[in-house]
Amino acid sequence: MTKLSVNINKIATLRNSRGGNVPNLLKVASDIEAFGAQGITIHPRPDERHIRYQDARDLKNIVTTEYNIEGNPIQSFMDLVLEVKPTQVTLVPDALNAITSNAGWDTIRHQSFLQEVIKEFQQNGIRTSIFIDTDAKLIEAAAKTGADRIELYTEDFATQYDLGNFDAIKPYTEAAILAHKLGLGINAGHDLSLDNIKFFKENIPNLSEVSIGHALIAESLYLGLENVVNMYLHRLK
Repeated sequence: MTKLSVNINKIATLRNSRGGNVPNLLKVASDIEAFGAQGITIHPRPDERHIRYQDARDLKNIVTTEYNIEGNPIQSFMDLVLEVKPTQVTLVPDALNAITSNAGWDTIRHQSFLQEVIKEFQQNGIRTSIFIDTDAKLIEAAAKTGADRIELYTEDFATQYDLGNFDAIKPYTEAAILAHKLGLGINAGHDLSLDNIKFFKENIPNLSEVSIGHALIAESLYLGLENVVNMYLHRLK
């Protein structure tokens, strides 16, 4: 069964919009695990506009499943991850002003940098994953960095699926097959939803984990958080 890691950035956005501590991020994380999710994901950005660096520290004592921290490995982010020591760090090449992640790594151009960063995280017992597009050459280069996993950037699939273009899954299937042959674990995330997750899961061999935040929280406004978590788990079986 593919694991569901719930990204709770949107909970932090809601909290920060009003000030104070409502909703309580730590309680929501704990509840999501109690509802059955197998992981919690956060993506702190330098401006701390949603998840704050202190949240990452506080969640370390709350998360009992898999703890995944995403972000661009600038020095402040690296220091935070090495302090917190989550289960997994997912490296994402975000621009400082990015609203959301919008591209995977160029693992050819940045190979030596990624090798250095990954080595440091792995020496501290942290599993590493690289956010990446489906290009075969980039996946081959990702394997050379020493990363444990890749996270397939799924925005294009989700956009095309909504338009009825189900063949958009093919590059992701091929990427997953190649990654597995190269010894890489396979994660996925970005714009996955209740509408497309079952189809995606059925067509991606050896899919270890999906990280879902925006759609899951939006769907929960109508259906309830516990219901939605379990609906994802059912589709991922």
